[in-house]
Amino acid sequence: MFSLEVYAKSTIKKLLKTALEPVGTTMYVWGGGWGKIAASSKYTTRIGVSPAWKKFYKKQKKNYDYTKTRFQIADGLDCSGYAGWCIYNIMNTVSGKRGYVMPAKNMAYNYAKRGWGEYTEMSKVKNFRAGDIMSSSGHVYIVVGQCGDGSVVLLHSSPPGVQISGTETPSGNRNSQAGKLANQYMKKYFPKWYKEFGNDIKDRTYLTEYNRMRWDISGKSVMFDPDGYRNKTAEQILEDIFK
Repeated sequence: MFSLEVYAKSTIKKLLKTALEPVGTTMYVWGGGWGKIAASSKYTTRIGVSPAWKKFYKKQKKNYDYTKTRFQIADGLDCSGYAGWCIYNIMNTVSGKRGYVMPAKNMAYNYAKRGWGEYTEMSKVKNFRAGDIMSSSGHVYIVVGQCGDGSVVLLHSSPPGVQISGTETPSGNRNSQAGKLANQYMKKYFPKWYKEFGNDIKDRTYLTEYNRMRWDISGKSVMFDPDGYRNKTAEQILEDIFK
């Protein structure tokens, strides 16, 4: 078990607002933020968004090919780099301490082992709540919230970059509430990105093939939820964050 004493206290709302900071201005780069480096990479243990990410983004067009930018670690973020950067920024106030980046498949389990929350294997995941860290062998994402039809709005770095996405419904319906919400918010608040890259629906494997770390909000660990996000829908959470 990791010591809790080294961690700052945070809230679910702060996590989601922090995770939104690079949205629409940061490209997906394979290995971005860390490459083959350990958790303490300077790119993912910095406070705030790196100016280099936006600078690189401004040079890209709709035909951006992430396979040609592999390991340009200063130019953008991959899924693990993004999630680790988000966690670092809610846990610290200065740059350069030890970070939280690792292979995506390890993140939910590792974070739970630190005492931050409860780990649930993918076969037992039945619902999704704000702030949940969802990790699999190839990807990691942060839950914004679940919709009435079972679809999920999420934040992640996935080609072409850091974005708000929505999943299909559990039955595979692509005309999902989460998809509509993600599309609506990307179009309204990140219009330049949306015009260039659009927004696609994520398939239902996002609901079935990921292990989960759900934050302990009891006050005994690092996270609180004074805004009641854990009990809100994705639509309610997005309205509150962007108001």
